[in-house]
Amino acid sequence: MEFVLFDTAIGRCGIAWSARGVVGVQLPGGREPETRARLLRRFPGAREASPPRDVQRALDGIVALLSGEPSRLDAIALDMDGVAPFHRRVYEVARTIPPGATLSYGEVAARLGEPGLARDVGQALGENPFSLIVPCHRVIAAGGKLGGFSARGGVATKLRLLAIEGARAADQLTLFEPPAPRRGT
Repeated sequence: MEFVLFDTAIGRCGIAWSARGVVGVQLPGGREPETRARLLRRFPGAREASPPRDVQRALDGIVALLSGEPSRLDAIALDMDGVAPFHRRVYEVARTIPPGATLSYGEVAARLGEPGLARDVGQALGENPFSLIVPCHRVIAAGGKLGGFSARGGVATKLRLLAIEGARAADQLTLFEPPAPRRGT
């Protein structure tokens, strides 16, 4: 297993990979030593290396996404060896949510054909090792509430990621929200 740290608009992130694909993404842990330590706790024995072409594509996509630019991460190969089957299914649905959009935990469960498992969806996303590539930040609680987020910074980080993408949860709207400008006027 190998990894590299890289700069983004929100700080220094990390990505780890195996011969089968990306095994994990680490969001910033404050300073670089903290990010490195978190990544190595998750992937003991990983060594720092230059990323192969497919991992570089993932890294470039993450950098673009966190800069507010359009980015497609849904085709990045993931190494899900050791990921529970239900979690895999949840991650597959989450990967279909485009930047700027959200689904609720219940909507993800319904798309899985398991409408009563919203809480299980939340637990699976709380264990997501592929942050941003599996955009768990785009899954929110019922009624447009943010719900939780397991990355450093918690809900504040989730809110920041959604804001970068131009998404807003219903609990952020105000009563006197100005109407969106019309195109062509």
